[in-house]
This record gives sequence, C-alpha cells and structure tokens, in this order.
Amino acid sequence: MELRSGFILLLLSVAVFGFSVHVSGKECTNIPTQLSSHTLRYDLLASSNASWREEMFSYYHLISTDDSAWSTLRPRRLMRENDEEFSWATLYRNMKYSGRPGTAGETGFLKEVSLHKVRLDPETLHWRAQQTNLEYLLMLDVDSLVWSFRKTAGLPTPGSPYAGWEAPNCELRGHFVGHYMSASAHMWATTQNDAVHAKMSAVVSALSECQKAIGTGYLSAFPSEQFDRFEAIKPVWAPYYTIHKILAGLLDQYTLAGNDKAYQMAIWMVDYFSNRVQNVIRTYTIERHWLSLNEETGGMNDVLYRLYTLTGNKKHLVLAHLFDKPCFLGLLAVQADSLSGFHANTHIPVVIGSQMRYEVTGDHLYKDIATFFMDAVNSSHTYATGGTSVSEFWSDPKRLASTLQTENEESCTTYNMLKVSRHLFRWTKEISYADHYERALTNGVLSIQRGTEPGVMIYMLPLGSGVSKAHSYHGWGTPFNVFWCCYGTGIESFSKLCDSIYFLEEGDTPGLYIIQFISSSLSWDATNLMLSQKVEPVVSWDPFMRVSLDFSQKGVDSFQGDIKPSKLNVRIPSWTDENGLKAKLNGRDLPVPSAGSFLSLTRKWVSADKLYLQFPIGLRTEAIKDDRPQYASLQALLFGPYLLAGLTDGENNLHAGASQSLDELITAVPSTYNSQLVSLTQDSDSGIHVFTHKLGSITMEKLPASGTDSAVYGTFRLVMADDVAVGMLPYSDMIGKSVMLEPFSMPKMVVVHQGLNSSLGVTTAESVPEAGTTGSIFQVVQGLDGRNDSVSLESASEQGCFIYTGPNLSAGQLVQLGCPSQADAEFKRAASFGVVDGISKYHSISFMAKGSKRNFLLAPLFSLRDESYTVYFNITT
Repeated sequence: MELRSGFILLLLSVAVFGFSVHVSGKECTNIPTQLSSHTLRYDLLASSNASWREEMFSYYHLISTDDSAWSTLRPRRLMRENDEEFSWATLYRNMKYSGRPGTAGETGFLKEVSLHKVRLDPETLHWRAQQTNLEYLLMLDVDSLVWSFRKTAGLPTPGSPYAGWEAPNCELRGHFVGHYMSASAHMWATTQNDAVHAKMSAVVSALSECQKAIGTGYLSAFPSEQFDRFEAIKPVWAPYYTIHKILAGLLDQYTLAGNDKAYQMAIWMVDYFSNRVQNVIRTYTIERHWLSLNEETGGMNDVLYRLYTLTGNKKHLVLAHLFDKPCFLGLLAVQADSLSGFHANTHIPVVIGSQMRYEVTGDHLYKDIATFFMDAVNSSHTYATGGTSVSEFWSDPKRLASTLQTENEESCTTYNMLKVSRHLFRWTKEISYADHYERALTNGVLSIQRGTEPGVMIYMLPLGSGVSKAHSYHGWGTPFNVFWCCYGTGIESFSKLCDSIYFLEEGDTPGLYIIQFISSSLSWDATNLMLSQKVEPVVSWDPFMRVSLDFSQKGVDSFQGDIKPSKLNVRIPSWTDENGLKAKLNGRDLPVPSAGSFLSLTRKWVSADKLYLQFPIGLRTEAIKDDRPQYASLQALLFGPYLLAGLTDGENNLHAGASQSLDELITAVPSTYNSQLVSLTQDSDSGIHVFTHKLGSITMEKLPASGTDSAVYGTFRLVMADDVAVGMLPYSDMIGKSVMLEPFSMPKMVVVHQGLNSSLGVTTAESVPEAGTTGSIFQVVQGLDGRNDSVSLESASEQGCFIYTGPNLSAGQLVQLGCPSQADAEFKRAASFGVVDGISKYHSISFMAKGSKRNFLLAPLFSLRDESYTVYFNITT
C-alpha cells in the first residue's frame, strides 16, 4: 500500500502539479473514518461526553503531526532558485497548462443559458417546488443569518442567532449563509422577485460591514483561530468548507445579481487566505499543506478557478490548484476505483473543481479524471434514484444491496453530482449525462421537500424496505433549527430548477440543446424568439410524454433584420421506445432518430413554428448495482424517468408467472379510481376516528394527517360488487348498493369478515367466493343510528349483521361483524359511519403490482411525504 501510495503521489507531483521539486508520498486519510461525517462531527462537538471526544480526536490523522516530527523537514523552496521572497508569479510560470481565460482553456463547450432567460410555467411540479423554496428564503431573517458574523467582527448583534448548524457554538456556522447568498441570487435571476433582491442585498451589506470591521479581508462567522488549528493539523470542523460557501455566494451575487460589492469582498477574502496558504508552505512544506486537506475543504478549488476566470489573476489560478487534493485525484488519474470508504461529499466538490481546471487550462488529464470518476460512480455506486452514498460514505463497488437502509443518498451528494453531469454534458453532448441529470433531479432532488411546506427538507433519502423520509436518523428538518449542510444545498437546488433545461452552442450556425422536459419558456436571443416548452402531465393510464415547443415573437420591437438558420437539438431520452415515438413540425411528420440520441433540426425558425414530440413511456426494471448472484432479483421499478416506490412497511416480494410480462404483473391505476376513494369515520368524546387496516386487521384509529401511514391505512376504494365503476355518491344514492372495501395501499385486495363477533381482515379479491356467499360484500344501508348523514354496512352472507366497532370507541379498537338486538342503541351507534372523501389520493402516476403475499400500490418516490415505502423489490418468476 505504501509503495502504491508513493507511486500515485509521484505521478501527481509531475503529471498533475508539474512541480520540479521532490515530493514525498503520503496517503489520503480520513481516520477515524466516522469523523468525516457531518452528522457525527456535529454530534461529537455538541456532546458533553469528554472522553468520547478525546478518543475520537486522538486519531485525527494517521500521519504523525506533532511539531517534533515536522521540525526535521526544512521548508521547501518552492519554485525558488535563490532566496527571493515567495512569488506566486514564479510558481505560476512553472505550472503545467497555466493558461488564461479565453486562451489556453478548451473551447467548443456548450454554454449554460442564463437563468435570467428562463422561466418555469406556473402550477407545474417544478414551479411549485421553486415557490415553496421562495417562501422559505423570504421567511429567513437577515439579522439572525448574520448574527455570528457580527459577533466575530465585534459589531452589535441585533436579533437572535439561529440554532442547529448555524448556532453560535457550532464550528460550521456561516456555511448556510453562503448557501443563502447563492440560492437567493439564483432565485432572483429566475423570478425577479423584489423581496428576495432586497433581502439578499441586505445580507451582502451586513457581511461587508463585518469584513471592514475586521480589517484584514477575513470574513467568517467564526474566529480565524479555527484556521490556526486547521494549519496545525489539530481537530477542527472544516473551516474552509464554510469559506467555500461564502465565496461561492459572493460570486453568485456578483455574476447573477450584479453586486460589485460582493465581488470586491470575495477578492479581499482570497487575498487573506492566499497569504495563509503561502505562510504554511513557506514555514513547513507543501506536503504539510496537502496534509491539511484531509480535513474537508468543500469546493475551494472550484470557487477559486471561477474567480480566476473573472480576474485573470495568476495568484488565483495557483491557489486554486493548491486545493486540487492530490492524493484523491491521483487515484482517479490512474483510473483506480478506490472510492470505498471515502466521504462522498468531501470529494465530489474536489472533482468539480478539477473539471473547472480542465475548462480553464485545457489540461486533458482533468477531463479524464472527471470522466473516469463519473463512470465509476454510475457503474458501481449509484442507486436507481441517480444518487449515491450510504451514511455519507461510498461503500464497496457493486455491493449496494447490503447498503439499503434509512441513511442512503445524502442530499448534498446529489446536488454535487448534478454539477459533475452538467460539466460532462457540456463537454461531450453525450445523452447518458443528460439522462443522469434528469433521473437525479427528478428522483433525488424533488424527493427531499415535504410537499409544499417551506423549509422542511431531509438530509438523507432512505432506500431500504419499509422506510420513511420521516423516520431516518435526522428525519424532516425544521425551518429555523437545523441548517444542515443539506439545507444549504437544498435551497440552492430549488432555486435553480431552470438550470440545465437548455444549453447554447456558438458558431456560424448557433444551436440550442433541450435536454430536460420541464414546462418553461426561454428567450432565445440567437433567433430573437421566445420558445415555450409545454409538457403535458404524465399519467400512468396514458403511457406517453407529450411535449410541444412553440415559437413566438419577443415583442413589438423585435429584430427586423435577416433571419439566420439555427440548429435545434432535442434529446430523445434513453428510456423511451421507438414504437409510438413521434415528432411533427408544423403538423408534418418528421423522421425520428432512435432513443438515446438527438433530434436535430436546422432551419430559419420563425414565429408560429411548432414542434410536437410524443415519447412512449413504459415500465422497466433495473437491477441494483450488486454483482453477487443472491441479489440478482433485487430490482427497482421505473416508469420513464420516474422511480416508483411501493407503499409497504417492509414486504417487497413480487412474483411473476413463468409467461407473465411486466405489464401483466404491474398495471396502471385508472383515472376514475380517485373518485372512488372514501374514509369511514365515527365520532366519540375523544375525537374523530377512522376505519383503518393495519397489520392485517381492521381497527379504528384517530383521524390522521394526510401524507402519513395512518392516512394510507385509513383510505379505501369503494368497489361496486357488480364491478360497475361509480364515483363518490351522495348518501341517498349510496343506499342499497352492494360494495367491497379495497385498502388504498393493497389494490385488488378486499376487507372480509371472518365470522360473527370476529375481527375483520384483508384478503386477495381473487380468493373471494362467488357473490352472495362471500364475506367481502356488504350492502350499504341507512345508518342504524337514524342520522341522515351516516351509513351502515350489512354483510351479504350474514344478513342482519353489520360491521361495528363496539362501545367506548378508542384508538386501536378492533372492528368486527355483529348482529344487534332489536333495541340495542349502543350497537346501532357503533355500526354507523360517516363517509368522507379519502384522506389519501392516488398520484396521477400510480400502479398496482401483484405481490407474493400482498399487492402493492406504486407511486413516484418524489410524491411521498411520511409514508412507508420500498424502492427495491425482490422480483422472482
């Protein structure tokens, strides 16, 4: 291992850094591994258990770091032939592919479309997610956000500090404020919301006052003493991680909102930190600086390369390169999948930074590094959601079956892997990267909000059997008390949902690439036209995605010159099928290329042009990335780009007959079924209770909130015994109907009585005897309690006997079949129910799946809130 590590570092010293000095080898170390976890680090620092902290930090790094060990190493004379002062310019001249913006860097990349040019269509899925996030950004208080910054700067601190990871005693405080600046800049660019602009400008102004008060260029919510510990290789929680977020936020405020003050603040900050890094290298060695990078530094290389593209300052390029973590990138440079055991979100930003280095300098080594990294993650470490990591770390390659649990897919990793995909697509135009972006955005990002509740998001996305977003280690966060790392990336993700729908290609014939199907509008400057993309809502019972692209004039002052040809490229996704694939331009059929390619059209686009596309969507399975034979049957179910989750508390066996196709095993929930959903209620002194199926029995439970397991269990489909589909009927029209009760999450199964004075149960509809003798058919009669708004359910096989709950109604009470005496008023009350609309509703993309022991309702993962679900099924024949 030592020989291999030395070889890799030798490779990096020459191939990556281009240094002519000797560099001794060292290992990438995150030991003890758990310390890389943000969750554990927060718990550790917040704990009163001093012995636990002492034990964990005693192994802070494997490599000896005490002063005596380093004192024998003379400071390196980096790039110095004599004893002149340290020179960034000299170091710059000796670096490989040093480049300047627009000269040495690669060209021909697709350009990202400015968020100022794109708008989401109102009342669509992505727009609602954006609006929920906008509400949250506006809920946050400026004084609370900058409280710790002011405290550090010695300024007055009006208001109260936030809690959680922004609390005044949390070493990572300030990170969320950086994310807030980025998120608000993106949100303002895509919405032009004045309130957001005012709030983000106030944050920047407050931080500027703090920076001026400190007077050195330093800006953070914690004292610079944390960097003393960082440079001394002493325990500290990722101070450069927070600095990266602040710098990125300031640059976003400048590039997206035109805030010149933010730009100057960023430059002053970088001057301060460049002096600190220079001092470490001069006082010790460059190896000492590299050793310190074993503490997470976020995307420092990325943000510094971004700054260099704005300033052209050679110091910024060199400083960025010094944060290109060599011991990790070296493994990727020699194409070794050694990701297992690395903290995922520590290292994905390092790869993103290396991608920026390729774009800035043209050094193809970094293109190869990013390409190999993406291939390694996607082939061996990625779940069906498009996300990666378990408990924040990468596991062994192609061993994901053993990792399914509550702590899968840290949200930050999905946010960052989307950046990796975006860069690779811009370089290569390969469909696979666009497909990954769509999958991870749809199933990874959209799944982390709790409906339309502002500021309620998750840290991890559980992928085990019978898991729930509400019941992981962190569960759902709260708006003002957590501020996890994933809250920061979350508010950014939902502020830039317009991102990466469209890309521009420059040249004699300008081009536009459309890679995401999201209802939106684009101001396409090359044609002086507005392009409106409309995506019809996808539904399970009509297996097509239909997209129309309409062109219109921008306005009365539209360009009057010659119209030049432009090339439109529309992704034909890999998940579609050629059977039923259609494209029409102004009503005329077009030849359509195969799935996994682009439909390309070059013409002089004019107002009133219309391109229509129809993509067939089918069900498919995808095996988990695990090459062990015993897990070959563990598969996820997808409908186009949508990952389906089964509503189940743990059972995950689907059994197909030898000749049964997937379409026979899994069928769409018809559009009419939502109108047939009901919940049966009874009132008591303790409140409203609901008829509920739970663990195979029928009980009465307290009225639940929607989006919960109890809401699922308290909803039934009212099935007519004559199989005639009807909607929710008025009480008067319901009377006299023979019905069956189908549990919402168990399609094609029905409630059945098991004899007099016995509790009710649930069985498969196919096993029920013929009508008239079955225990599953009940006749709806006027409520025995005599009320006009109640009904009773009389057994078809035991006439005169009714479903009833019993006296003293309480939660958990079993429901039975019983026969009343003529004057039994208490029984009549207990056998009477109110009928209301079902608490739960079918999502428009819902399916019924036949299981070995029970059937399952499938719905998109992103649509679930607190419900228990399973993503991977054991599918056998």
